[in-house]
Amino acid sequence: MVKRVIDMRSDTVTKPTEAMRIAMSNAEVDDDVLGHDPTALRLETEMAQIMGKEAGLFVPSGTMGNLISVLVHCDVRGSEVILGDNSHIHIYENGGISTIGGVHPRTVKNNKDGTMDLDLIESAIRDPKGALVYPTTRLICIENSHGNSGGRCLSVEYTDQVGELAKKHGLKLHIDGARIFNAATALDVSVDRLVQAADSVSVCLSKGLGAPVGSVIVGSKSFIAKAKIMRKTLGGGMRQVGILCAAALVAVQENVAKLKDDHKNAKLLADGLNRIAGLKVDVSAVDSNIIFVDVCGNSNITAPKLCKRLEENGILFMLENTFRFRVVIHHQITRRDVEYTLSCLPKAVTEASSE
Repeated sequence: MVKRVIDMRSDTVTKPTEAMRIAMSNAEVDDDVLGHDPTALRLETEMAQIMGKEAGLFVPSGTMGNLISVLVHCDVRGSEVILGDNSHIHIYENGGISTIGGVHPRTVKNNKDGTMDLDLIESAIRDPKGALVYPTTRLICIENSHGNSGGRCLSVEYTDQVGELAKKHGLKLHIDGARIFNAATALDVSVDRLVQAADSVSVCLSKGLGAPVGSVIVGSKSFIAKAKIMRKTLGGGMRQVGILCAAALVAVQENVAKLKDDHKNAKLLADGLNRIAGLKVDVSAVDSNIIFVDVCGNSNITAPKLCKRLEENGILFMLENTFRFRVVIHHQITRRDVEYTLSCLPKAVTEASSE
């Protein structure tokens, strides 16, 4: 008998649906490096329209999407980008903007809700009169939803304010929109309105939307033309990529509507976790599909011990540190899965504390 597995380590662990597999097998393809793959062109056009931008470009990953976007906007080595000190680009993308692009990161403290104070952003912008000694500020990056803040969602008003600040100083604004559809769903706003102020957006297709591979970056036609060259330089130019884009089209068409249920399940799980002795969740901070759980109140219990016990029941969480783990809901996690998880937790906590 196959053991039941409830994998909530990340929303990147989803498996292709049957509809995706059928679409992939039937995909019309051609050479995308030559610009002729019809399924890739369809996905790029559709995503650009959804995001309210002129053009789009399929890339293998969100990390490459962010890297390309930063390098296109900061096309002079020694340029500077302002971004959050707890942002994905700064923490988890291998320092690529510096090591590959020669772009200097100027970090601003992320607040608990994922925002950066506007006055701190503005004060981080270099005075052009100091160009002899300072890097030249060219770009501001924000992340929505903000992963390291627990999937907190940046509002339209805040995003517009950052966009206005960028324009005031002649800068560009890039949004790391790995989970931008989650943010739009949680905020009950259209995704094109949410990213209206942005010059570029990187949208991951393999997280909440559940596609097996890829991201799309969107922006102006001139931005995407430069991005396509940069994609090739970085080794991201692929041939019959329509096979992957076909699955992504299904993801966009079928799974965006499921995000609301993901968020409801996350709230249900967060509330249940917070009621279990020895665990603590800031339920009010669960905006979307990510939950951070602190293990507290009993020095005998640690997150590794608890996660090991849960794994024996087929429940998988992501360790953050000794006393914290992360849970992420996606469309292949049902309400029944959440209820089963909550039913297993009290015993797992008791067993972990007795080790």
